[in-house]
Amino acid sequence: MTSLSLSTKFSLYPNSTFLQFQFPNRTQRISFPKKTQIACSATEQPKGQQKRPKKKKSVTDSEKGIDPVGFLTKFGISHKQFSQFLRERHKSLKDLTDEIFNRHIDLRDMASGFEILGIHRHPEHREDYMEWAPGARYCALVGDFNGWSPTENCAREGHFGHDDYGYWFIILEDKLRDGEKPDELYFQQYNYIDDYDKGDSGVPIEEIFKKANDEYWEPGEDRFIKNRYEIPAKLYEQIFGPNGPQTLEELEEIPDAETRYKAWKEQHKDDLPSNTPCYDVIDNGKEYDIFNVVLDPVSQEKFRAKKPPLAYWLETRKGRQAWLKKYSPCIPHGSKYRVYFNTPSGPLERVPAWATYVQPDAEGEQAFAIHWDPPPEYAYKWKNSRPKVPKSLRIYECHVGISGSEPKISSFSDFIEKVLPHVKEAGYNTIQLIGVIEHKDYFTVGYRATNLYAVSSRYGTPDDFKRLVDEAHGLGLLVFLDIVHSYSAADEMVGLSLFDGTNDCYFHTGKRGHHKYWGTRMFKYGDLDVLHFLLSNLNWWPTEYQIDGFHFHSLSSMMYTHNGFASFTGDLEEYCNQYVDKDALLYLILANEILHALHPDIITIAEDATFYPGLCEPTSQGGLGFDYCVNLSVSEMWSSFLETVPDHDWSMTKIVNTLMGNRKFADKTLVYAENHNQSISGGRSFAEILFGEIRDGSHDTEKLLLRGCSLHKMIRLITLTIGGRAYLNFMGNEFGHPERVEFPMPSNNFSFSLAKRRWDLLAKEGLHRNLFIFDKDLMNLDENERVLTRVLLSIHHVNDDNMVIAYLRGPLLFVFNFHPTDSYEGYRIGVEEAGEYQLVLNTDEIKYGGQGLIKDDQYLRKTISKRLVLTSLTPRLPLQYFLISVFYLCVHVLEFNSGYFLWFCPLCCSDILVLQRRWPPKLLRSAYAQ
Repeated sequence: MTSLSLSTKFSLYPNSTFLQFQFPNRTQRISFPKKTQIACSATEQPKGQQKRPKKKKSVTDSEKGIDPVGFLTKFGISHKQFSQFLRERHKSLKDLTDEIFNRHIDLRDMASGFEILGIHRHPEHREDYMEWAPGARYCALVGDFNGWSPTENCAREGHFGHDDYGYWFIILEDKLRDGEKPDELYFQQYNYIDDYDKGDSGVPIEEIFKKANDEYWEPGEDRFIKNRYEIPAKLYEQIFGPNGPQTLEELEEIPDAETRYKAWKEQHKDDLPSNTPCYDVIDNGKEYDIFNVVLDPVSQEKFRAKKPPLAYWLETRKGRQAWLKKYSPCIPHGSKYRVYFNTPSGPLERVPAWATYVQPDAEGEQAFAIHWDPPPEYAYKWKNSRPKVPKSLRIYECHVGISGSEPKISSFSDFIEKVLPHVKEAGYNTIQLIGVIEHKDYFTVGYRATNLYAVSSRYGTPDDFKRLVDEAHGLGLLVFLDIVHSYSAADEMVGLSLFDGTNDCYFHTGKRGHHKYWGTRMFKYGDLDVLHFLLSNLNWWPTEYQIDGFHFHSLSSMMYTHNGFASFTGDLEEYCNQYVDKDALLYLILANEILHALHPDIITIAEDATFYPGLCEPTSQGGLGFDYCVNLSVSEMWSSFLETVPDHDWSMTKIVNTLMGNRKFADKTLVYAENHNQSISGGRSFAEILFGEIRDGSHDTEKLLLRGCSLHKMIRLITLTIGGRAYLNFMGNEFGHPERVEFPMPSNNFSFSLAKRRWDLLAKEGLHRNLFIFDKDLMNLDENERVLTRVLLSIHHVNDDNMVIAYLRGPLLFVFNFHPTDSYEGYRIGVEEAGEYQLVLNTDEIKYGGQGLIKDDQYLRKTISKRLVLTSLTPRLPLQYFLISVFYLCVHVLEFNSGYFLWFCPLCCSDILVLQRRWPPKLLRSAYAQ
């Protein structure tokens, strides 16, 4: 596999604790500052006595902004135990990086293991294979290329075969074709990329070398190069030869170097001029001076002007045509192979951990690695560049296998043809792929990954996946990958479990090495080689496949030894007690630091049900460095309301509080009404809940349909607009997919009937097309009005009795009525600025499946000035502080049976008036503080 390398220079400063990444146009630093101590004295300095001036310590720019508890100070959080934990974690991070630098040049080298591990083509007509298996005693590569022989291609004994860290190295020589002779030069190289270069010109190697010597060396310069032993031989003959001294007495005392050098100069003062370099001994007259031999300045300048004969060396490198004529590949493209180990437990065959293409056999009990090395003329070539990262993310979550309309596993090509155009039309700007990384069992949705460097062969080849990413980029879509580094499959025949015969290779031993409820294995994040594997995996996908971001799945499983299955009260002690895995936190910090340094535009999203403090805060301020974190409570709330709570009992206060989440981290929140969990993980989608009770011919069908359609639209719109900077939707949910997803498994007799999407519903007029049109207009609304990028709302009108919610986001006014039966006429909503408000989005419009009760002449409303005491503005503020004078928008809503409606109004900025504030500012600020 040809790997893509970054044209990046790295320099490690030995006297500082930061790693500097040098890019062509900018410099970024990963900072690991030294710990500073501040001494405080409670005693006063006696008069007349001056403090001795202390020498100021030089601090680099990268260290000035480091504060292990910075985000706690930012939010005014005071918790001694958690602060101490953050400081200890920062010290552990410094110790870890020091340990890394003892083994690796820099952090980029730490995260680029895929450049040397696995199988790679070497220019010297061979393939190199490297694997980490510290518990193995013997390593060989077996496959159909060598008849599955465990002895033909094996690692050599000693350090030529494996090092002290357990990395095995195997060289596989290309095979000579019949009638061909081996190359005369053992270091003969071939250019495998181009079809032709100078090496195919037919010029003999001897002629190239002679040309290099004749043109590079001047007469006399190569005398001592060709005759290296001339001077030592003469010196030996002079001292120990037949005419030299025979005893120590005859040898006498040997003069010092300066005396002998001057004597030699006097002896050869009449020699003819020579092109050989001239040297002189310079003595500075110091006792400790060792006579310095200095090159003549003229000769030195002449030597520096010379250029090495690289041009001649390149002429010895032959092209691909010459290699194809003389050799056949040791492992042909498409060959099946595995790695063979001899362990204390006996012989084992495993799929290589760094394999880039893996395919299960027909029975599904074993898998093979596929050597993917297509000829250059057939390898995929990128056409489109990566799109710019948008200010707001509208993510369309997809599963390739169930993306088709037919009951089968869809391919990457099917996805490109059918789904990508739909995503573009729907107005989303990002796709997030789940289940792409190779996994054994299809019904696990891909979360029990077995081979972290391979795309699933169920959907196509690595080049097919490259084409998918390339086509998405061509449509202006970012491509995110759902990455699972929080656990791994426990399958011993395919995955990493017992990889080298030992139980502690990649995973913890004992109970800690197994997930308490899911039966998966837990990585050993404190091991450098495991970090090397995982960090390199994160770097692999953006480098090889140009992935734009990662969704880190189920961080709770890795950050706690109880795997997140514990009750959390919100006390910070729960995030720093004995159940917290500090090694996992250090891995996440390194992952974000390295990813953002090597790929500055990459996006990382954290999925953590425990809302770990500082998820999205900078690592320099004590955070973990993610760009977004998922508010998992939102989908759970909506699902609970729809399935267990009657319509009249819905709490508007709970809706607002859940959607807003923790306001301190709202700028980094990703929200969704429902994702794949509601339709894949054994649950029902919202559409199945809302429309599943509708029966044809029932007198309640029309009423239930209107209720379900209204709630489906309102839930999505309030979720997108009320909180967060990013929005996510699972494939098909935008048009109310009527069926849940059920993967083929023994319980359903391996049926594919529900493992698909009903795209045919969009071609028909009716409910599902109406819902899609609304969702499309909702996405366009964010694109045109920048809803997600607006300043987060701060004032709400929340009335649990009337079940009305109203709020402002920027100049945009949103009004919701969740009451199942009551409508309101003349309902007054406070706004911050006066003017004309125009209705631009109404869920009750006919094209969205509504009744169209609001007429065109009611789309424009003007504010009026009126003073009153608000019955409810926000559940967080005392009501007595809201005797105010503001401008109100009088919203006239006609009564209709369902009672579900929404008005969305952008503010017209003409005739803006200053608000008259009648309350003490300090009192208001104190109210907000409460």
